[in-house]
Amino acid sequence: AGIKDGKIVKDTVIVEPTSGNTGIGLAMVCAAKGLKLILTMPESMSLERRQLLSALGATIDLTPAVLGMKGAIDRASELNKEMQNSFMPQQFNNPANPQMHRETTALEILKDTDGKVDILVAAVGTGGSLTGIGEVLKEHNPDIVIIAVEPSSSPVLGGGKPGSHKIQGIGAGFIPTVLNTELFSEVIEVNDEDAFETSRNLAKNEGLLVGISAGANVWAASQIAARPENKGKTIVTILCDTGERYLSTSLYS
Repeated sequence: AGIKDGKIVKDTVIVEPTSGNTGIGLAMVCAAKGLKLILTMPESMSLERRQLLSALGATIDLTPAVLGMKGAIDRASELNKEMQNSFMPQQFNNPANPQMHRETTALEILKDTDGKVDILVAAVGTGGSLTGIGEVLKEHNPDIVIIAVEPSSSPVLGGGKPGSHKIQGIGAGFIPTVLNTELFSEVIEVNDEDAFETSRNLAKNEGLLVGISAGANVWAASQIAARPENKGKTIVTILCDTGERYLSTSLYS
């Protein structure tokens, strides 16, 4: 969107906070476009994410883990203000974020389910996937139930206080601007160990090597599926990234 709007030219430096996955996507695009990229990221994010970003040519500015995602956002904002030729996509505020999910992910889900989705369960990082997918599915089926997922130790969507957790990629500690909070009717809280254990079980029992937030999504979806009133219903959730990005962590140790 920044390139289309003329905000990004060949000498522009892209600056963005990331927990890893958006940064990896940006690094791929910036490498292909010949653009310099500076990413701010909490130091608690996995080693593999840092290695991938470095391999793709991005400059990484690590922020204190105790400051969480907000620390990375604040640092990116500082860098953006210091440089005259920089551009910050701002994934937590950028309407292009959910729009991509409206145009791609949501349509893929409708195609794969023949348009029959009763419940959507989605963990919230930026809120882009829940918003983009949820809005399209809601248009297709006004009766769909949409459920948000967040870390139990940082339950801001449910009105609680932000806190530290180990589910990388979700639970930023604030309610993102792009998140349409009117879409979901319930919030499921997941603790670290349930998310970790579900990811491990998916690898061992299903052959799916997935990340921690995917485990959180599947754990929450399983709780919803176990309710008697949901018997026979089609429940969709997202496996957000690959477990190969977490081999250095305690996830698969």
